[in-house]
Amino acid sequence: MKRLDWYIVRQLVSTLIFSVAGLCVLFVVVHLLENLDGFIDRKTPFRVIALFYVNYLPEIVKLITPVGMLLAALFTVGRLSNTNEITAMKAGGMSVLRQMTPMLLFGALMSAAQLYFNGWIVPKAVQAKADIERKFMHKGRVETSLYNVYLRDTPTRNVIIRFYDDLTKMGNALSLEEYSSELHPRMVRRVDATTFSYDTIQNKWRLEQGIEHRFPTKEPSAKGLSSGSVPMTVASAAPIATPLSNVFLDINAKPQELFRLQRNTDELTFPELRQYIDLSERGGKDVRQQRIEYFGQFSLPFANFIVTLFGVLPLAAASSGQRKGGLAFEIAAAMVIAFLYIAFIKIGQTVALASPFPPEFGAWLAHGVFFVVGLLLLLRLRS
Repeated sequence: MKRLDWYIVRQLVSTLIFSVAGLCVLFVVVHLLENLDGFIDRKTPFRVIALFYVNYLPEIVKLITPVGMLLAALFTVGRLSNTNEITAMKAGGMSVLRQMTPMLLFGALMSAAQLYFNGWIVPKAVQAKADIERKFMHKGRVETSLYNVYLRDTPTRNVIIRFYDDLTKMGNALSLEEYSSELHPRMVRRVDATTFSYDTIQNKWRLEQGIEHRFPTKEPSAKGLSSGSVPMTVASAAPIATPLSNVFLDINAKPQELFRLQRNTDELTFPELRQYIDLSERGGKDVRQQRIEYFGQFSLPFANFIVTLFGVLPLAAASSGQRKGGLAFEIAAAMVIAFLYIAFIKIGQTVALASPFPPEFGAWLAHGVFFVVGLLLLLRLRS
């Protein structure tokens, strides 16, 4: 049986490669036609254009692989049916599930492979493509400096950086603002650094020259407050200014994290994206939507297995003799259901955003629902 399994897998792989390659060429041609004038106006060298599209291909493959898997499974089943090989396998004693096993295992393997591909390879390619755009197409700027960074470092601390050069580790015009509380914020301290640096040995920000302003506060007497009211912190005196030089600043964020905040999230690997979300959450930002999208990126590769399951259902129908509308009808029905599933992935994330359920719920909702639907259809065909 191993030879027959490899035969089925070869049919599936060859069709998958053809489908993905065809869709990639279509995407590249359309993108090239849309941007050809820009390449010509900027006199972009051919090697740069070629390198740009080499780094663009992984992003395309990430998006079209589930569609390619669906087409590959459907066309493989159609080819096996047209050559009466399904009938021969059934006559040889192969059950429906046994016939489907090689394709389902390959779908599971593709899901695992694409998880690594989407999480680690694609972001690096997107970053390389963005670097080419910045360097040769003048889109954005090269990431060696930070400009106008606004960061909520903790729920009660804001950091503003006007300029920082990562090559010299020096910057100017940094402000650090601290507030009394998150619910009733009133500024209690502000540090303005004329010049500052990042100490790579201590891994801390160092103020070279600057001034600290402290705003003394006092709590009002509770006398006269109605039941349930919350006392608010109020200013009690003029601010106290103190010159500072060569002191460390209590800023949690590191330069690499700040650079990560300025990058597109598509350029971040899964671990970097998790750190990005954690940094935003640490500053008090609502990151529910980002977490839903993050877990959605994790769950997306599982679509390869689901669409393969729907793609082999016509094979189960053919083997069990339950073809009411012919193989073409079974293939069309499987394709419609699979495309509904792909569309429902985004719908599930939108529903989760407005619901009290954990972010993981929205990311896996569509996968769980359609996996159960696929199993029920398979059991129905086998019964």
